[in-house]
Amino acid sequence: MLKKTLAALALGSALLGAGQAMAADYAIDKKGQHAFVNFKISHLGYSWVYGTFRDFDGSFSFDAAQPEASKVKVTLKTASIDSNHAERDKHLRSGDFLNVDKYPTATFESTSVKSTGQGSFDIAGNLSLNGVTKPVTIAAKFIGEGKDPWGGYRAGFEGSTRLKLKDFAIQKDLGPSSQEVELIFSVEGVRQ
Repeated sequence: MLKKTLAALALGSALLGAGQAMAADYAIDKKGQHAFVNFKISHLGYSWVYGTFRDFDGSFSFDAAQPEASKVKVTLKTASIDSNHAERDKHLRSGDFLNVDKYPTATFESTSVKSTGQGSFDIAGNLSLNGVTKPVTIAAKFIGEGKDPWGGYRAGFEGSTRLKLKDFAIQKDLGPSSQEVELIFSVEGVRQ
């Protein structure tokens, strides 16, 4: 009896360990509006201009036991930029900034994920924006995962990175306080 119990426990532990070692694939929940790609940039050093990209899609794979095996891929429509000011948004879509007619999408694809502590990660990857592709690193934090009320399973993260505008061929000079923009991400994915 004791041998059978020990054997069952060993088998159960092995199966549980094997299940935890498998990465799961998630689709970013764009339809439910549980994902955001926001930005903030200094306005003359006096205040902040905030905005968001309304149209994007993406996916990620994640395994809490092996975060270094995780992957992220996001594509956003640059014309969907919204800073809550129509004239400014028109200018941001122009050749002075995002040049959306020539470059209608921006993409990020991870190349590596490195754990930096309990539930935090550096996600390195290539960002293509305004016709330029450069490596960037997103400082990310795991928010949580679990079942949802509709029978699905979800996982969520937040993260941010800073970009120098001139690194992405944005030559419009907004003054010394506005040379960088911070991108802020909050994503919830539904396991596929």
